Amino acid sequence: MIVVTPQLAIPEQEFRFRASRSSGPGGQNVNKVNTRVTLHFDVRRSPSLTTWQKSVISRKLQTRINKEGVLYLHAQRAASQALNRTDLIDKFCRLLYEALAPRKVRKETRVSQRSIEKRLDQKKQRGRVKQLRHQPIRVDD
Repeated sequence: MIVVTPQLAIPEQEFRFRASRSSGPGGQNVNKVNTRVTLHFDVRRSPSLTTWQKSVISRKLQTRINKEGVLYLHAQRAASQALNRTDLIDKFCRLLYEALAPRKVRKETRVSQRSIEKRLDQKKQRGRVKQLRHQPIRVDD
């Protein structure tokens, strides 16, 4: 069981892990050992998720989910498959936790009276500057 939140735990049978060759530097190890791990998680068919959770995850993680509703994640930071697998599970838990976290409600605030007065004073000052540009110049003889 992978615990995402205190209310949500997903059994490992719902995940499919695939190992492949990692990219980037690493010498001969990169060319012969499958250290990169890919996680496949079918969001639409998961019995562990409620309908609401499925819709929220599908909406918030839509760039990582394909048309069939499968979430793909990769990990290739470490040089061993086991470390990449644990890193990938942590990454998955973080993603789902952030996707399912309730959105903060915006607390409405009022503009202070002083800032309103300051803005109006600045507008009046700017208006005076522009007015001075339009006054004709008098030349007294």
